[in-house]
Amino acid sequence: MRIPLPSTQALACFEAAARHESYTRAAQELNLTQGAVSRQVIALEGQLGVQLFRRTRHGVALTDAGRQYARQVTRWLLALRQGTLDVMALSGAGGGISLAAVPTFATRWLLPRLPLLAREHPDITVHVDVRTRPFLFADTTYDAALLAATPAQIAQWPGVQAQWLLHEDIVPVCSPALLGRAARRGIGRAWQPVSPQAVAQLPLLQQSTRPQGWQEWFEAAGVQAPHALQGPRYELFSMLAAAASQGLGVALIPPLLIEDELARGALVVACARPLRQARGYYLVWPDPAPHGALARFAQWLARTAAGNAPIRA
Repeated sequence: MRIPLPSTQALACFEAAARHESYTRAAQELNLTQGAVSRQVIALEGQLGVQLFRRTRHGVALTDAGRQYARQVTRWLLALRQGTLDVMALSGAGGGISLAAVPTFATRWLLPRLPLLAREHPDITVHVDVRTRPFLFADTTYDAALLAATPAQIAQWPGVQAQWLLHEDIVPVCSPALLGRAARRGIGRAWQPVSPQAVAQLPLLQQSTRPQGWQEWFEAAGVQAPHALQGPRYELFSMLAAAASQGLGVALIPPLLIEDELARGALVVACARPLRQARGYYLVWPDPAPHGALARFAQWLARTAAGNAPIRA
């Protein structure tokens, strides 16, 4: 038996009312009357044969069935909106990819290289949103993710395939002015990289998501650093890069994320002792194997990462 589908208008009214748990606020958001929203929801309940809301003294509240249905409808509408935008953006030619990505890698490494993708595959459009941790693709509209993770984290991610792209090597960097001030204090020579022992005497910038970073670097260098955990903390590599370029201290950052600062001389390598992290950068997609635009994007990304040539203006 063919089951009639609810109208998109009814689903949109239900989703807004479920999100606000208010017909009035849903009506304001959708530019409808409160009565119109109520009628759409009542019609939807009649079609489903299920009560989605119950009346309360303060308005309406979702039933258990309504709460479960609201999660599904939210995903459906989001996918419908995204698919519609993809088709409109390419005039029906196809080739849109919705990508979740860690912010600094996306901004500093991927986006400067997208013009190369456009020249090779002009029909592919990449839409990028920020995600920093693994997630369930079934709960989103993403086609793939570009994340930093350990092999163990990738192995524990259910229902996905992954393509390794790059190692994450970190190195101490700072502003040239900081090295100059250090030289005047007798720490190293002006404008020249210093020893690990000298780095331990400089102000350190911490990454809040990797609080043991400096401890691990000093241990690998065989240096005692009692102040390894001290210093201001920043969440993102881009924040660390900005703070370091202003002379606030030395930061541990992958060089591939600060190509522009290194090329301009805003940042220099403070000590040429890179440390390879357990984490690397991966392209991840839900099973099965990618096809169409995503397959071509994955192949291009693998070739680009293998070369990993700095982008020149």
